[in-house]
This record gives sequence, C-alpha cells and structure tokens, in this order.
Amino acid sequence: MMRRQELDVLHESIRNCRLCPLHETRLNAVPGEGPYDARVLLIGEAPGAREDELGRPFVGRSGELLTHMIESIGLTRDEVFITSVLKSRPPNNRTPTKSEIEMCRPYVEKQIELVNPRVVVLLGGVAISSMVGPWSVSESHGQFFEAKGRTFFMTYHPAAALRFPKVKTLMAADFRILRSGLL
Repeated sequence: MMRRQELDVLHESIRNCRLCPLHETRLNAVPGEGPYDARVLLIGEAPGAREDELGRPFVGRSGELLTHMIESIGLTRDEVFITSVLKSRPPNNRTPTKSEIEMCRPYVEKQIELVNPRVVVLLGGVAISSMVGPWSVSESHGQFFEAKGRTFFMTYHPAAALRFPKVKTLMAADFRILRSGLL
C-alpha cells in the first residue's frame, strides 16, 4: 500500500478511535493534516476547542501564529504536516495524562514513520517529553536532537507565545535556527 493510502487508513482509525475516555467528550478526533511526503512535521500537544469543532489541527489563534512562523522559514502551511500528541481534546484543555499520551503514541509514531520527514518539530513541553524525553522547553528550545533515527527540533508551543511576548521572541529565534538547519 502506498504511504498516502496508509496515512488515510491511519487517519480513519484515529477518527474512530475509542481507546481512551476522551472519545466520549470530543466532537471530532483531529488526526492531523499535510502532505504525506512533507520535509517538516510539526507536533503540538492536543486539539483545543476550535480544533475539536473543525477536526483540523492548529486552526485557532495558536494556528495563526504557527502559520506565521512556518512562513517565516520560507515554507507554507500546505508544505508541512501538522499533528498533535493527542488526537482528541482533553476537557477544558487540561494537560494530557500519561495514559492518554501512551494511547495516542502509536498513532503519532506511525505518522512520523509514514511521512518520513527530514525534521520533526516538537512544539512545547508535552510534545518534547512525549517524543524525546523529560526535557523542559526552556532548556531544549532552539536545539536539534537526534533520537530514534530521526532529527527532532524543539521549540515553544504557539499558545505560550501568545501569552508571553518574551516566549514569542524566543520562538521566532528558534524558527530562524530551524530554517538554517533546513537549508
């Protein structure tokens, strides 16, 4: 089966997932979106209210900022693959639990395998700790990290950048580092 078809099948499985209780409170699972052969794959924490409503990743205010950051490195949103560690919204946007992360991990790992990006960008502490280990964002942001035969890049989550102007400045600097690593 071609990668695109495998990704479609995986995303249908995600939309129908009932592995954890989050399926009871979500409107839509949010598998992610983007080209099956994207050079860059971005991973956030979990869908928010707007994402849950539309079934698409990063479509609210955080998504607008993320789109701006993507464009700042010479790419468009249509050229990258965007997903989250969790595929269903936790109630009241609470932090995902370990068990929820573990239930969704096979999905995000399979997405990485199928898309096979040059760089996996981890947005925020939950994405970083879920995918490469217990690093704080403040210690790891702006760095590339090799693990599991992949190149990861770590930065802040756009929601944090919206709340704190200093974090937005740091995130913009991180994306400049990311751009230089993609050239």
